[in-house]
Amino acid sequence: MKQLTIIKIGGNVIDNSEKLHQFLLDFTALPGDKILVHGGGKIASELGVSLGIEPKMVDGRRITDIETLRVVTMVYAGLINKNMVAQLQAKGCNAIGLSGADGNVIKAVKRPVGKVDYGFVGDLDEASVSVATLDSLLKSNLIPVLCAITHDGDTQLLNTNADTIASAVAVAMSSSYETRLVYCFEKKGVLRDVEDELSLVPEIRRSEFESLQDQGIVSGGMIPKLHNAFEAIRQGVKAVYIGKADELAQIDTQGFGTRLTA
Repeated sequence: MKQLTIIKIGGNVIDNSEKLHQFLLDFTALPGDKILVHGGGKIASELGVSLGIEPKMVDGRRITDIETLRVVTMVYAGLINKNMVAQLQAKGCNAIGLSGADGNVIKAVKRPVGKVDYGFVGDLDEASVSVATLDSLLKSNLIPVLCAITHDGDTQLLNTNADTIASAVAVAMSSSYETRLVYCFEKKGVLRDVEDELSLVPEIRRSEFESLQDQGIVSGGMIPKLHNAFEAIRQGVKAVYIGKADELAQIDTQGFGTRLTA
């Protein structure tokens, strides 16, 4: 079975042109089939504010009303996605930028209103990702670059968490490929001390996850990220990595970030 690497790039790298340039060089050099997934929340928030649309957040999650949906669609599917694709083409990587609506590649369901109405936010299920579409692009030697905009199949665009998209794509593609999922952000990985990059935890097994939570080593936003990662492994993903974007080149040689395994 061929290997496929799905990489999700975090906003702090997208916001920094020098870091993004280096990351895209390393991504281009990565051998084998690959898919890139990105968001871009900070840029969307800044553009929204300039248009008089203040970002609304609840527990770190964006409320996507109709005005915000227009902004994130412009930024994610337009400005950021096409800028990344243009940069990858300049580096010799034949990329194709996609929203979930393009080729019906990712279909979502609007999140039901509970205690919070998140607005036009899309949730994914096991049938959301079109494996056939992504497979045909990869077999045509195209590198899909997926933004955080999906659709419901009935004309409505939806804002969907990029981490969730990366995980769903990795799980779906594991039926046809040996998939690994890589979350790239500004830290070296899971750290025992957030302020000390030398305190990297190189590997975490599922059985150790709760213990690390109890010790406070895994906390805050890292808890759902790791929970989703182990769920992806349970559903067929070979391994998940969390590490620093500018160290991606080391993934097949010196080890990279924190590796999560069953």
